[in-house]
Amino acid sequence: MANGAFRLCDVVLDDTIGRSTPDVEHERAVAIFDLIEENSFTPIGHGGGPYRLNISLVESKLVFAITTDGGDPVATHILSLTPFRRIVKDYFLICESYYEAIRSASPSRIEAIDMGRRGIHNEGSQTLKDRLNGKIDVDFDTARRLFTLVCVLYWRG
Repeated sequence: MANGAFRLCDVVLDDTIGRSTPDVEHERAVAIFDLIEENSFTPIGHGGGPYRLNISLVESKLVFAITTDGGDPVATHILSLTPFRRIVKDYFLICESYYEAIRSASPSRIEAIDMGRRGIHNEGSQTLKDRLNGKIDVDFDTARRLFTLVCVLYWRG
């Protein structure tokens, strides 16, 4: 686990968008659980947390609102979704194929689709990490879990 001062203690997704399919809601729940269990999250220029993160979509922009555990505002970062559009679309399509394959395909077919899914997820995670550069320092595993949550918001919206 990362330094206790530079980590997330809570993550909330904007619920005004509504819920999605059971598969997507499961992905959300697992990503949030894993993120809280282990993460590295350092808002640049802030002395330390732990932090609470609220992720939302506002006017087609990704909003990361960060507060301390006590509720004091730390920073709000607004990111364009443009760099994510193709990756999220590709990820969504391959996840649909993956969920369908789980129900009916051979193990080798499922494994092949899953390898593609992981590759696209890694690309999205790196893109998010790059977009946060200079704003929030995160390790790759934290970026992966955050990218999953960005996808969930996309799927709901």
